[in-house]
Amino acid sequence: MNRDSLLTQIGWFGLALLLALVLTVIVALPAGAPPLETIYVLFHGGLGSLSKIGRVLAGWVPLTLCSVGLLVPFTARLWNIGVEGQVIMGAIFCTAALRPFEDGGGAGLIVLALGASMLGGALWALLAGLLRVFGRVHEIFSGLGLNFVALGVTLWLIFGPWKRPGVASMSGTQPLDVSLWLPRLGTLSVSWVGLALACAAVLLVYILLHRSTWGLKMRAVGENPKAATLFALGPRRRLLQSFLFCGALAGLAGAAQVLGVYHRLLPNISSGYGYTALMVGMMASFRLGLVPFICLFFAILNVGSIQLPLQLGLDSSLSGVIQGVMVLSLFIVQGLRLWLRQKKEAD
Repeated sequence: MNRDSLLTQIGWFGLALLLALVLTVIVALPAGAPPLETIYVLFHGGLGSLSKIGRVLAGWVPLTLCSVGLLVPFTARLWNIGVEGQVIMGAIFCTAALRPFEDGGGAGLIVLALGASMLGGALWALLAGLLRVFGRVHEIFSGLGLNFVALGVTLWLIFGPWKRPGVASMSGTQPLDVSLWLPRLGTLSVSWVGLALACAAVLLVYILLHRSTWGLKMRAVGENPKAATLFALGPRRRLLQSFLFCGALAGLAGAAQVLGVYHRLLPNISSGYGYTALMVGMMASFRLGLVPFICLFFAILNVGSIQLPLQLGLDSSLSGVIQGVMVLSLFIVQGLRLWLRQKKEAD
């Protein structure tokens, strides 16, 4: 990349940030929020201390796992909206694998739980893939439906077979033994195992998509499925493989929530990371290099939003509005840039 193109990209990104700031002011004023102070509180709330940074990293892990996993089906031009349900199912399988060991265990059981979570997420994603490939049900509709089913299964388990002794509540299942928790990074609330898994997932997706014939064939299937069939690339098989891979990483994100954050199965165990990952992918234009940094940005906003009601008396949901405004700003600027390019080529 030459210097001019780099400066041009920086200029367009700066324009997107400026537009995001203007739109944030427009959104924040009706809520009685001082815009600049709101943004300061959000970021200081996420980066103001080591403990807050630990919580940010704890949120970065599952969000990154989901986001990089989504790049694989998108390469095949598939929208795996069901990633949210795959996170939930991974958490369910993880919890199921550990229920017979209420007295605790060691690293072997943790590895078993991680494997079970990947299996659960992959199988749930495979169901959406089978509906897409053989039932011709669009993955958006099947994914949304399966998300609700996964949530329903979670609630049934928490209030039914897996309810805590003598009580069934939204507080979730019986907490796991401390020996089954993922080891933390020093005094931070993030597990070094989770960080390693997320970084390994980024590296693995890079190798698969950009340094392997498998990724090349997957792109070919996404670009032209009919041609891929003529060249015997097995488009159906590869579409299912993309669902399986993404589901496995989403399931691993569910395990990170169970083993590293909440240490039990909760109704909201996914924390909406599946849906947020879709937004991350779109904001990054599905470019792998940008995904970890955008995930970090969203994780900071999620943790910082806790300070909005405490310091400014605002609803913490305002951070979600600001996230949406920033994504919208980027899309507007990208659309403007594309329109100007097309107009220049037409002239």
